[in-house]
Amino acid sequence: MASNGRSLSEVVDALGAIAPLPLAGSWDKVGLLVAGDGRPVARALLAIDVVPEVLAEAKALGAELIVGYHPLIFTPLERLDGATWQGRVAIDAVRAGIAVYSPHTALDAVEGGINDWLVDLVAECAGARVAECRALQPATASAGNTHKIVPFVPAPEAESVREALAAAGAGHVGLYSHCSFAAPGEGTFLGGAGTNPAVGQAGRLERVAELRLEMPFHRRRFAKVVEALHASHPYEEPAFDIVALEPVPAGSRVGAGRIARLSKPCFSAELAESLQRMLACSRIDRTGTRLAGRSYPQAHSVIAVCAGSGASLLDAAAAQGATCFLTGELSHHDVLRAHALGLEVLLAGHTNTERGYLPRLAGDLATRLPGLECIVSTADRDPLATA
Repeated sequence: MASNGRSLSEVVDALGAIAPLPLAGSWDKVGLLVAGDGRPVARALLAIDVVPEVLAEAKALGAELIVGYHPLIFTPLERLDGATWQGRVAIDAVRAGIAVYSPHTALDAVEGGINDWLVDLVAECAGARVAECRALQPATASAGNTHKIVPFVPAPEAESVREALAAAGAGHVGLYSHCSFAAPGEGTFLGGAGTNPAVGQAGRLERVAELRLEMPFHRRRFAKVVEALHASHPYEEPAFDIVALEPVPAGSRVGAGRIARLSKPCFSAELAESLQRMLACSRIDRTGTRLAGRSYPQAHSVIAVCAGSGASLLDAAAAQGATCFLTGELSHHDVLRAHALGLEVLLAGHTNTERGYLPRLAGDLATRLPGLECIVSTADRDPLATA
């Protein structure tokens, strides 16, 4: 093993900057899946699938990390007894001290990721430029906050309540803390029998100059934030609201799949032939259909893409005006559904729509971490390809 290298945490941070994990599907298993033995990482091997042949290659190269696009551990393992091939690879990786990381759908969703690479490839094969491009299913972000607490506080005590809530984790927006908004108003209350109002007296309607204080927080801080409010608020029964925050779009080119309008139309037969060569796959299945009583071939100017398997995005593609859909694989019934939606489909093979991006990922990672050697696996290949 090389004596120099980067700490595993540095490499994980760089991978997270390339493909932020919050962009991954909620169902996905992304990030550091096998922690290795803590050695510095001088050499990383990049592959689509972390199969036994790829692990053997990593050992032979002396790599301390495998960046496997597809998660090695996806379906939760009930036990590590070697009963599954994934379990055997995970055990072998632990024994070898090799870490395993997966970016998967985060790398699909991020701007400049795999789906944008596919769009650029389609445009190149069509001899056109991309006139417009956006995510088929935009990702959302909430700046790390899921809720907002809105207490009503007597003006003199507002600052101490704000400080207590900030200490409990409220008021964080990006790299900023103590973020709040306050608006003046008048609060009223009438204490019943057995109450001991902090202002005025029981049995009399009181009017108090108060501030409406608003501070965002994440749900994991829920209990601490509410506890801090009760501890810092001067009233026996603090009045406050909890407001759920709706996530907002992360950007028009951030999310699942892409839909692109080309500067000039292209025919699927020509596109399939060029893509087959560019993606280095044995063939591309072209499934024609009829649209508005007219048979293909029809030139396409609006094309949707989804790396891997894009069945879940067929409806979105059709609804947004696509007439051609490039993806890796679809089931028989999903192809029929695509035809019913008026989509011609190009099927290039699941990993063929992903593998060509690895050199770009390797270059990006090496640029961010000078001195880290990033190698694209030669043992990783399409499992359906013939020898």
